[in-house]
Amino acid sequence: MQYRTAKNIKEAVALMAAAKGKGYILAGGTDLLVQMKSGMREPGTIVDVKKIPEMVGITEKNGAFTIGAATPAAVIGEHETLRKTWPGVVEAINLIGSTQVQGRASAGGNLCNASPAADSIPALVAAGCVVRVQGPDGKRDVPVEKFNVGPGKTSLKAGEIVVSLTLPKRPKDASDAYLRLIPRTEMDIAVVGVGVSLSMKGDTVKDARVGLGAVAPTVLLVDKAAKALIGSKLDDAALEAAAKACSDACKPIDDKRGTIKYRTKIAGVLLKRAAMIARDRINGIEHRGHR
Repeated sequence: MQYRTAKNIKEAVALMAAAKGKGYILAGGTDLLVQMKSGMREPGTIVDVKKIPEMVGITEKNGAFTIGAATPAAVIGEHETLRKTWPGVVEAINLIGSTQVQGRASAGGNLCNASPAADSIPALVAAGCVVRVQGPDGKRDVPVEKFNVGPGKTSLKAGEIVVSLTLPKRPKDASDAYLRLIPRTEMDIAVVGVGVSLSMKGDTVKDARVGLGAVAPTVLLVDKAAKALIGSKLDDAALEAAAKACSDACKPIDDKRGTIKYRTKIAGVLLKRAAMIARDRINGIEHRGHR
C-alpha cells in the first residue's frame, strides 16, 4: 500500500488514475480508515488531498457558495454567512458523527461514501447542490441527486475525484431545513431524513425542493412533494399532499432501525415539520437543535 500526498488537483487525479481502481481519496478518513480496519477496503494507493487549497475551504461568489470536498464539517459549521444562508445544509452536515469526528469528516466524504442514510445528502439535494468532478478527461458538473447510483456506489469514472460542492445563490425570502429520525438522541444512523428548501413570495410558496433519505437505495429528489407545496400557503391540504408524495416515493427495507411501514409513515411526518421550519426561518423564527 502506498500513501501519497497530492499538492494539487491535477496530481491527485494522476495518482488516482495510476492506481487503476485501487486508489482511495483521504479527505477526513472517518469512513475510509474504519472500512480499512474492518477489512471492507484494501487500497493500493491512498491519496491525501487535505493540502490542496481548493479542496479545504469555502468561497462565496455572486451569492453562491463553493465548499471544497475535503473541508471539515466543523469548518462548515463555523462559517457564519453559510450558516445563515443555508441553515438546513449546515445542520445536516453537522450531524455527521460526534464533535470530534466533525473536525475531520467532510461533506465530500459523506457524499462519496454513498450511504442511502447519509445526513448531508438530503439537505444538499433540497438545496440544488452541484458536484464538481475532475478526472483524466477534464471537469464535469453533476447534480447531487444523480451522483450516487446505489448503496456505496457513485457515478465517478476511473481516475475521477470530487473537487467541490456548490450551493446556488439564494433568492430573497428563502431558507431550508433538515430533519432526521434516529433511535437514539445522538450519533445514530437515520431511519428517515428529509431536507426541504423553500422560497416564498409573501405567504405563498414560490419554489421548493425536497430531498428524502434512508428510504431507497439512493437519496431521492421528490418532485411531486415540491409541486404540492408550490403555490400553496403551506395549508394542511398542501402539506398532506406533499407528505403523501414523500411516502409514495419510499422504497425502504425492514431492518433493526425501522420497518417499511414505519419509515413510509415517518417520511411524510418529517416533510411537514421540515417545511414549517423552513418557512419559520424565512419569517425570522429560528429553530435550533433539531434531530
